[in-house]
This record gives sequence, C-alpha cells and structure tokens, in this order.
Amino acid sequence: EVQLVESGGGSVQPGGSLRLSCAASAFTFSGYYIYWLRQAPGKGLERVSTISNDSRFRTYSESVKGRFTVSRENAKNTVYLQMNSLNPEDTAVYYCAIDSRGTRRGQGTQVTVSS
Repeated sequence: EVQLVESGGGSVQPGGSLRLSCAASAFTFSGYYIYWLRQAPGKGLERVSTISNDSRFRTYSESVKGRFTVSRENAKNTVYLQMNSLNPEDTAVYYCAIDSRGTRRGQGTQVTVSS
C-alpha cells in the first residue's frame, strides 16, 4: 500500500517561509513523479507543483511560480517543497500525491499564513 506522509506545515506571517516534506514508503519511490497539491478552505484541490522521478522536470502553478521550489532525494524517499514569500492566499492543506489529480495522496499538512 502506498504511504505518503506530509510534514512541516504551520503558522507563519506574510512574507515568511516554510519547508514541507513528503516521506514515502511501500512503493518504488524513485520510479514516480510526485505532485504537490493544496486545498484552501471552501475550494477544490489545486496542483501547485510537479517533480519527475529524476528531478529533471519540474513545474509550478502560476500562483506559486518564483516563490516555491520542489526537490527530492530518492535515497531518502522524500520530496520537499520550499515555500518562500508566503501570503494569506497560500493558506491551505498541502498534500503530496503520486497522481496528478491527487486521488492517492497523504493526510496533508496545514499551512496558515496570517498576521
């Protein structure tokens, strides 16, 4: 069974930074693209970043481009999402997933940006 566990969320002020981690187990992690998605209160899932299995291919949504950076360490079965210049619109539960629609995802980690 695929297991994904997100961590690193929290509360920060606007302009602050957080680094999320996604720890994977029970599957061949290095063979999968990993997706970061988020869900803000009252809204649907939004895909914010993608990283290929070999890290050569990375994408970002327009809303986070230039502020978020995705990376991975296959030896540690972990993907990271470095989030800088956070603003209140980034407030959401963040998930990592092994499919682009997020149907196979972890339990999520809450990120709250407020002053």
